[in-house]
Amino acid sequence: MRIAALSDIHGNLPALEAVLADVARRGCDVAVNLGDIVSGPLWPRETLERLQPLDLPTIAGNHERQLLGEPAALAASDANARRELAPAQLEWLHALPPLLRIDEVLLCHGTPGSDLEYLLEDIAPPATVAADPATVARRLEHPLAGDAALVLCGHSHTPRQLRLADGRLACNPGSVGLPAFATGRPVPHRVGTGSPDARYALLERRHGRWEAQLLAVPYGFGEAAQRAAAGGRPEWSHALRHGRMP
Repeated sequence: MRIAALSDIHGNLPALEAVLADVARRGCDVAVNLGDIVSGPLWPRETLERLQPLDLPTIAGNHERQLLGEPAALAASDANARRELAPAQLEWLHALPPLLRIDEVLLCHGTPGSDLEYLLEDIAPPATVAADPATVARRLEHPLAGDAALVLCGHSHTPRQLRLADGRLACNPGSVGLPAFATGRPVPHRVGTGSPDARYALLERRHGRWEAQLLAVPYGFGEAAQRAAAGGRPEWSHALRHGRMP
């Protein structure tokens, strides 16, 4: 089986189109979506209009959960997506599961136990660092993860893979649509790839174990950066242009 893993699209339709075209060129048996699909100042409605007919195996990220919360309490990115989405699109998001198993593959957004925890990174303010294998294995102590040969995660927007001692592979494909961000949760830190490219991963089972290719896809990021700036989000515009926070 050959899997294309997409995550953290954040409403960036031009980046999504570039990734989907690259997936079609390289070929895969199934493409999966690991959540945080629409939140942000870009194209939330249009992104779902593009994705829903594809019927990809899809899970909810923390931003799907958050934007469906109390409207008055939403952060700016979630509030914008909530305003733009049609009622049927909100219902579609509400129905997404937080975890999904496809044979021996587990899809989660953060860790199996939390959509807000990084699986493959530790927070080391002002940035993040790679988590050690023992820590990752501990975060994978979950009924759905124990016998999963491949765990796909998102949330940190950081392309990374780790082979555990027992042979399991954990992989974060990086973010399709937002290469850098800053957050205060749980403590202030920032993340960035240093490149505006859209990211995804191809996973393939070879010689009895899963292998990952972490891919970067150039696209016309200027349109997304301009839209973010026009929406009053200069920090998004900078992140989209440079792959790092200002």
